[in-house]
Amino acid sequence: MANETAPDKETFETFRNWRLNRAQYAKQWKQQSGGKIIGYFCTYVPEELIYAAGILPVRILGSHETQNVTEPHIFAMFCPFCRDCLAQGLQGHFDYLDGITISQSCLHIRQAYTSWQKHIPVDYSYYLPMPHHVQSPHAAPFLTKELEVFKASLEKWLGKKIDDQAIDDAVEVYNRNRQLMWQVYELRKGDCPPMIGEEAMEMVLSSQMVDKRDHNDALETLLSRLSQRQTQRPTGTRLMILGSENDDIEFIRMVESCGATFVVDDHCTGTRYFWNDVETDGDRLASIANRYVKRVPCPTKDWPERTRVAHVIDLAKAYDVQGAIVVQQKFCDPHELDIPAVTKALNDAGIKTLFLEFDVTVPIGQFKVRVEAFLEMLQEDDLF
Repeated sequence: MANETAPDKETFETFRNWRLNRAQYAKQWKQQSGGKIIGYFCTYVPEELIYAAGILPVRILGSHETQNVTEPHIFAMFCPFCRDCLAQGLQGHFDYLDGITISQSCLHIRQAYTSWQKHIPVDYSYYLPMPHHVQSPHAAPFLTKELEVFKASLEKWLGKKIDDQAIDDAVEVYNRNRQLMWQVYELRKGDCPPMIGEEAMEMVLSSQMVDKRDHNDALETLLSRLSQRQTQRPTGTRLMILGSENDDIEFIRMVESCGATFVVDDHCTGTRYFWNDVETDGDRLASIANRYVKRVPCPTKDWPERTRVAHVIDLAKAYDVQGAIVVQQKFCDPHELDIPAVTKALNDAGIKTLFLEFDVTVPIGQFKVRVEAFLEMLQEDDLF
């Protein structure tokens, strides 16, 4: 572990506590602010617009538990992640939500949203028709018009207007959060990264659960000290992790305990969430739409050209990655189609890969032998 000053340790503990106690934080936020909370199922949801309405957007994630409770509501052949998310709702773990929303995503998470809408009472729900074909010149204008409808729907529900100043303020807060996390990730490029992958995941995950103003304050405190943070543990093998949604802290911890450090990722619980800012150009909703259309794409959106492949290679080179672990949530069709192209590109770039099929409800111990063998192979390569 890192040799950390007390403020560093306190900041990382803050991120961790926010993640572990997300319900408690949300309920306290609601009590103190008098505002409403909306849960969202996909990071293509334009949080800025929700936040501008005085609503706290929180991401609906699972808890890595068995999901028998979902059997009557969702196909067993759907990915464990979407079933885990629905299970948390059915068990009342998100009873603080006033509403739910989704931006058109993969079929599996859309079914989780639909089942939630039917079986878990909330005051408000909204399905945003986010275009899949983001490479089309019509995508941004289409989404801009859809944001107008979404904005009107929020205004009707709340009984108040969302003014331009509120949107500007929300964009500023969210852009600041992205920039701060990007600065943290930049420090991971060095020979001795001042944080490990587990800490980075805690940081990004917690940003999806709390008020961005609170998260920005914690990030600024962290950045003021992180560049001076010294590590006692060796960096070991520099790894990248990418693929399907992954918020498995225990898996990250297990891999890093084997003599490696995750220095970068390509996940919607990582860099894909914060990599691009909203570039304001006068038309507020168009600016927000452009950000979500042009962001680093999810495989559901990355066609006909696989633009994400080049981005993954650029990340791997920028962070001096020695190996990549590619994970696929079981039954995740978009990533199953995407992974062959990504792994081929990584291998062609001289970066060996380990593919793992994930089930978030299965203990991670079964993966340890494979991870250790992969790391041993990479370490042997370094000898030649």
